[in-house]
Amino acid sequence: MKKSSETAAADRRLSTVARHLITTTTNNEEEENGSFMISSSPTAAAGQSVFSNIVGAPEDPILGVTVAYNKDPSPVKLNLGVGAYRTEEGKPLVLNVVRKAENLLVNDRTRVKEYLPIVGLADFNKLSAKLILGEDSHAIRGNLVTTVQCLSGTGSLRVGAEFLARHYYQHTIYIPNPTWGNHTKIFNLAGLTVKTYRYYDPATRGLNFQGLQEDLGSAPSGAIVLLHACAHNPTGVDPTLEQWEQIRRLIRSKSLLPFFDSAYQGFASGSLDKDAQSVRMFVGDGGECFIAQSYAKNLGLYGERVGALSIVCRAADVASRVESQLKLVIRPMYSNPPIHGASIVATILKDRNLYHEWTLELKAMADRIITMRKQLFDALSARGTPGDWSHILKQIGMFTFTGLNTKQVAFMTKEYHIYMTSDGRISMAGLSSRTVPHLADAMHAAVTTVV
Repeated sequence: MKKSSETAAADRRLSTVARHLITTTTNNEEEENGSFMISSSPTAAAGQSVFSNIVGAPEDPILGVTVAYNKDPSPVKLNLGVGAYRTEEGKPLVLNVVRKAENLLVNDRTRVKEYLPIVGLADFNKLSAKLILGEDSHAIRGNLVTTVQCLSGTGSLRVGAEFLARHYYQHTIYIPNPTWGNHTKIFNLAGLTVKTYRYYDPATRGLNFQGLQEDLGSAPSGAIVLLHACAHNPTGVDPTLEQWEQIRRLIRSKSLLPFFDSAYQGFASGSLDKDAQSVRMFVGDGGECFIAQSYAKNLGLYGERVGALSIVCRAADVASRVESQLKLVIRPMYSNPPIHGASIVATILKDRNLYHEWTLELKAMADRIITMRKQLFDALSARGTPGDWSHILKQIGMFTFTGLNTKQVAFMTKEYHIYMTSDGRISMAGLSSRTVPHLADAMHAAVTTVV
């Protein structure tokens, strides 16, 4: 049917606006790292991909380490970049308690593969809240907390960030400097403005507590503050309990909103309760907070992507309404979470014997990492490596922030086939008694050869 002159004119105006938007987007909205680019041409030439103008993105700074490691044919290569536990033989570990739980699930003929609710597995959510908050938590007793199952720690952070961007009056979040490399992207893409507060002191290789207090003290009222619950990534530097108490008082006095990232509960000290102390201090004062949990490290469920987001509110009816809005965040994002990994966790947490066995395996992993710290420190001391390396013993958790610079890291990769992130962070869980001497040799050579 022939178009009217008015309709044809409207179509031409719409086409002009569309071309302008495409050109404007191309010029103004290209990401700094070149990970995507919108083509300025609305159609591709014959035989040419419509994505021909896309710029190749750089490798992820953490996951890219493994990519480079896999390409290296050297028999002595060592991957200390990946944040995953390895046995003394350098092999991935599946916990015995996880295998037992899986066997129970496989043999349960009543289990089906139906969709979970949007918020996930009910038992998993209830037990996850108890694990991080404590069974006697007033927040649990008073129904002040809502917990939803998410896609590991990353997904829990993202769901929480999306919720805050939609429903919280402050869109600024302060994250420690340095922090896990994915934090900035998660919060930025959710619609929050990211600022940093001082955390690590390169001079002491410890906590810059004064700088932390000054920066949070000058933050605007209501700002969100990201806190690592324990085993700070990448530095391995945690506040003392006394410092945590001062941080709590400062945050509450400024009406800041704490958002905990708990990726290593039990994996840092070997005690689930000890590693949850910082979170419980904040929940115990009756204030509100967000907590993102991950079971990747402490149960070795890396690929199962098992996590939870808990939001502690001041009133039960508020917590209920918050949950209703979390559903609206999750539904268009991934609809509902996977069932298998959460079922493993719930099976272990609700069985007294399995839970006890898990605590023993968890402590064994934490203790082996502590042993690796001692062996590396002793090896550097034996070689007379210049510098004070006591921070290796003082830091906690999976990672050590060595203090090595980018050039020294590159030297170790080239000459000794040792792979780590460029900031000098190494995964202590990737070390073994067999590989400690090789790492110590490389660190000694880097420190004495490269400035």
